[in-house]
Amino acid sequence: MANQRQGTHKSKQRNEISGSSRKLKKQKGTGGARAGNIKNPQYKGGGRVFGPTPRDYSFKLNKKVKDLARKSALTYKAKDNMIAVVEDFNFEAPKTKNFIALIKALSFQDKKTLLVLPEANKNVVLSGRNIQNSKIITADQINTYDVMNAEQVILLESSIVKIDNLLNKQ
Repeated sequence: MANQRQGTHKSKQRNEISGSSRKLKKQKGTGGARAGNIKNPQYKGGGRVFGPTPRDYSFKLNKKVKDLARKSALTYKAKDNMIAVVEDFNFEAPKTKNFIALIKALSFQDKKTLLVLPEANKNVVLSGRNIQNSKIITADQINTYDVMNAEQVILLESSIVKIDNLLNKQ
């Protein structure tokens, strides 16, 4: 999830504050502490000490580690009976009503669902993209985060073959 972080946080340092850099008062003889310019962090409107700066949080993960994580996520879901295998289907027209009927028939209406299609199917995608707790992806887009985030994974029979080829491609 680190790769999803934007990293656009920023606060102004001393050198970025607009204001004069003249010395506020003389160094000695006032009875007060030494004072530099108005951009000092201890003054109101001054710069922030060690504030956040924009940075890239992403890091590279090895392909074998990614594949292992994907395999173990699917294994974990299968062990907990959170994977349902359904026969291949297609909708004649993109109707959300059809997708809701499918989810209700499987009794997953109150759960986060992930539907894995073998390849892109416009009618199914358009039917289910407006449902709040459901996500539809193709077999080649399957990833660890989506599998672990879903409470119930629905696989079509032909997508199992594609996932198997994807995970066992050595």
